[in-house]
Amino acid sequence: MPDAAPDIRRIAVPTDGRRGRADRWAADLSGLSRSHVQRLISDGGLTMDGHAVKANTFVEPGAVLELTVPPPKAAEPIAQPEIPVDVVYEDDDLLIVNKPAGLVVHPSAGHDSGTLVNALLGMGGALAPSGIAGVQRPGIVHRLDRDTSGLLMVARNDAAQASLQAQLKARRVKKTYLALVMGVVAAAAGRIEAPIGRDPGRRTRMAVVPDGRQSTTGYRVRERFAGWTLLELDLISGRTHQIRVHVEAIGYPVAGDLLYGTGTSRRGPDGLRRLFLHAWRLELTSPSTGRLIRAEAPLPQELEDVLAGMRARASLA
Repeated sequence: MPDAAPDIRRIAVPTDGRRGRADRWAADLSGLSRSHVQRLISDGGLTMDGHAVKANTFVEPGAVLELTVPPPKAAEPIAQPEIPVDVVYEDDDLLIVNKPAGLVVHPSAGHDSGTLVNALLGMGGALAPSGIAGVQRPGIVHRLDRDTSGLLMVARNDAAQASLQAQLKARRVKKTYLALVMGVVAAAAGRIEAPIGRDPGRRTRMAVVPDGRQSTTGYRVRERFAGWTLLELDLISGRTHQIRVHVEAIGYPVAGDLLYGTGTSRRGPDGLRRLFLHAWRLELTSPSTGRLIRAEAPLPQELEDVLAGMRARASLA
């Protein structure tokens, strides 16, 4: 297989901005960290009009920079049996695991180890060698954000991986989440249909944008509290940060969301120490037998404790 080509990112400095350092503009507009950009610049990776630019070079409004980002090195992840894996369902084709909040799914820049993939490799025989997703993502067919807990499918062989990917593409996998959102949602149920793409103002975020990919989220109210609502949400399409973006766009950000929330929603109710988003239920078709598989993972105790506190306060009101 030929080596992957580098990613050439064209960075247009806004015409209405002020003069600024090249490394700051490159980081802000590329979505990469400033330290990462500075390492690329030190290797000659930032140019303007075909000439290398230094990190502290001041560039004028309207300038166009090009940042060359080399492809990541596909080092084979190490097995880490010391990382526990909560297996909810298992057969010869797949595992369904309950991922805790804070655990990254697969190795990436800044996360060479300590991921779910490292834990799965440490289980011994959990995954067969696979060539579909690459050496750093064996068996991975979909992801959960690091701060989201809950159910994740993992293919155990190439045939299962191809089947699960096809089911996801055809939207035949039903994924239901639980989320506590700020505000009292009036409608008992609803549907959010809004296109999602990269936020043009902050490249590390996603946003509802006119030229984004069409995205659909269904929701049902499970429980209402003073100032908060517990929702069940069906992820009908599967975009990056979809639920977090969609509920924020209609005015109900997820509790504890440091990226998309503001003020009270970022803090959440008393006692919340994480994002209140949990992949609760999965329904899919077995890759080999065709039978329906259903799996559920109850809310983690730390999230149940938050709800218990809210219910206790409501009973005293």
